[in-house]
Amino acid sequence: MTAPIVHVWRLLRWGRILARHGALRGIERDPNTPAPVRRLARVARFGARVPAVPRYADAFQAIGPAAIKLGQTLATRPDLVGDVAAHDLLRLQDALPPVPYETIHAAIEASLGRPTSDFFTRIEQIPVGAASIAQVHRAITTDGRQVAVKVLRPGVEADFTRAIATYQWAAAQLEAMSVEARRLRPRLTIETFKRWTTRELNFRREAASASELAEAMTAEPDFRVPAIDWQRSTAKVLTMEWIDGIKLSDRPALVAAGYDLPKLAETLIRAFLRQAIAEGFFHADMHQGNLFALPGNRIAAIDFGIMGRIDRRARVWLAEILYGLITGNYKRVAEIHFEAGYVPSHHNVAEFATALRAVGEPMRGLPVKDMSIGMMLDGLFSITRDFDMVTQPHLLLLQKTMVMVEGVATALDPDINLWDSAAPFVREWIRTELGPEAALADRLIADVRTLVGIPELIRRIEARYPAPGGEPPAPPLAEIEVIRIGGGWRYAVVAVLTAAASVAATLLVLR
Repeated sequence: MTAPIVHVWRLLRWGRILARHGALRGIERDPNTPAPVRRLARVARFGARVPAVPRYADAFQAIGPAAIKLGQTLATRPDLVGDVAAHDLLRLQDALPPVPYETIHAAIEASLGRPTSDFFTRIEQIPVGAASIAQVHRAITTDGRQVAVKVLRPGVEADFTRAIATYQWAAAQLEAMSVEARRLRPRLTIETFKRWTTRELNFRREAASASELAEAMTAEPDFRVPAIDWQRSTAKVLTMEWIDGIKLSDRPALVAAGYDLPKLAETLIRAFLRQAIAEGFFHADMHQGNLFALPGNRIAAIDFGIMGRIDRRARVWLAEILYGLITGNYKRVAEIHFEAGYVPSHHNVAEFATALRAVGEPMRGLPVKDMSIGMMLDGLFSITRDFDMVTQPHLLLLQKTMVMVEGVATALDPDINLWDSAAPFVREWIRTELGPEAALADRLIADVRTLVGIPELIRRIEARYPAPGGEPPAPPLAEIEVIRIGGGWRYAVVAVLTAAASVAATLLVLR
């Protein structure tokens, strides 16, 4: 267990780097910052030349790999670090100088357990990309396919373990100092960060995520996920299909190649909505460097280390919230926040609806190209404190991804608007999931499941209450009161007739 003095020393060392980039100014000035934290920031800043404009992304880049990933996590938390810092942290490109090829080659062989010549005829020594956790090399397999080989940086796991231990210690101290800090749940933020990095440090998990996303996106043929080469992949080496396309960040190259940029933007937005709302499993790192344009105005994605997941109930709430904001139905949006438990019940629904209106209405008169989900989210975060809204990490990750997708789409087509593009998809999904047909389908599915479970129910009843002359019954379950009618077969008849009547009633309604 690391001693507190070690954690404090690390924080001061990192704080010194943050101070040199002006990244502590906001912490010192924020009235909600606990006094001990403000004092620690002043100590770290002492004697440093502070720039006029804070450079948050540059500071985290200078600290190292774990800080880069933490910065990407904090980019989802404008309520915790402020709007300006969160927006600047989106610049983190996750790029570091590459590890020498000799080291990488040894790591590949150690992970695969055999010489690289058994798997590849050629591996390019100069990487096509070097990030905080891994670097990628282009290669050709022994059966002649072009692939991308992603290799975990040696020693990165130990570096992350040390850093996360200090982040957890600091978050615990922060929550103990302030009621406001407890509402913002910094410990939960670090736990979310830990889960992300644990997944990213295991390439089999990333491969599984890519495979799952590929299956989920079969309904969107214009969005491609590269195939995984499972035979050449381990926990520390990931081999996948090579994507030969143009990065969406290279707009001049896209124009020169004749791509339809508005079409690419629409494809990206629809793909994101399909993932987040329809499937509940989405690529949470959809920046321009991870997206490629393919012939036919298709898009391919890479880097599946950070994925988001939302259950069906939360997706229904999300869809209704989005559609309510799009259409100006603030009362329904407020009701959903209370139904979901996002806003404590002691607050007034009507007051919350008015606060939402204050956020949404100023945007409704703007030109389409000036409307922004990022702007809307900034406004929503500004009212969270007034209504004691508890942080929801899965939604914050989704919100960050929405802002990112909107930024990429706007770079492709400045006149596009995520609201307008999302409305038809969200409207159709709500109709499908919440309309009368969906309600009847849900009832039918529930009844069929009940019918299928009847044989097992009969066996359990007979085991508990055998026919006269059989084995003596076991003591009755404390939480269930059973009224005995006679032999166990009577229970079976009653159960079957009840279920059959339920199914028949459902079918009559469907007719």
